[in-house]
Amino acid sequence: MSGTTGWTTKAVPNLSDNYAWLLRDEATGLVALCDPGEARANLAALQDMPEPGRLDWVLLTHHHPDHIDGVAEMVSKTGAKVLGAAADAHRLPKLDIAVKPGDRVPLGSGEIEVLDSPGHTIGHVALYIAAAHAVLAGDTLFSLGCGRLLEGTPADMYRALRLLDALPGDTLVLPGHEYTESNARFALTVEPDNAALKDRAAEVRELRKAGLATVPTTLDQERATNPFLRAVTVEELAERRAGKDVFKG
Repeated sequence: MSGTTGWTTKAVPNLSDNYAWLLRDEATGLVALCDPGEARANLAALQDMPEPGRLDWVLLTHHHPDHIDGVAEMVSKTGAKVLGAAADAHRLPKLDIAVKPGDRVPLGSGEIEVLDSPGHTIGHVALYIAAAHAVLAGDTLFSLGCGRLLEGTPADMYRALRLLDALPGDTLVLPGHEYTESNARFALTVEPDNAALKDRAAEVRELRKAGLATVPTTLDQERATNPFLRAVTVEELAERRAGKDVFKG
C-alpha cells in the first residue's frame, strides 16, 4: 500500500489481470473501492485495512463485467454506496450517486472530480481525487498504453487522454489492468531509442519476474514513456515547433 499526503492506495488483484483499487483517507477513515470485478479478493483485502471490513464507497469507471461483477456482494457484505456514470446507469449496478463529467463529489476530506474519458466505452469516466494525488483511470490510460476502442472513436480516446494529461505530473495513475509488460513491447517499436522507455521496460520485466505489480505509475513517468501520451496532432506539432508547450500539467 502506498501513501500520499494522508491517503493510501492499494492495488487488489482481481480475476486474471484486473486491479481493483482500495483508497483510504487517513483523516476520516473513509474507505473506497474502485471497479471490483469480483468480491472474494476485495473482501479479503478489507480485512487487512486499519478498520477491518469497513467500506464506504464503491466507485465505478465503466460497465464491463470484469469491473462490476463483484459490486452486489461487496454492497451486501459492507453496506457501501455505489457511484458511477449517469450515462451508463442502465448497464451498471444500482447507483446511489449517478455522476456526469464535471461533477465534484465529496469523498472523505477530499472530493472526486469526474472526468469524461470515452473511447474504451462511451460512458467511461475517470475519477480524479486531488487530495490523494491519484486518478482512477479504469481502462482509459494504462502504464505505457491505453484502452482498446470498443465503443468510442480514436478521436474520443485522444481527447480523453489529453484531459488526463492535463492533471498534475505527480498524479498517481491507477489503471484497471496489469498490461504494462505487453504495452512496453509495443511502445519500444514506436520509440526504440527512448532511453526512459528502455529503462522502464527493463524495470517492468524485473517486477513481473518477481510477481509484483507495475502500477501505480505517475503522469510524469507516462509522459516520458507512453506513446499514447506522447502523440500529438499536426496542429499541436506546429505549436511545439513554434515554441509553445502543448502538454499541460
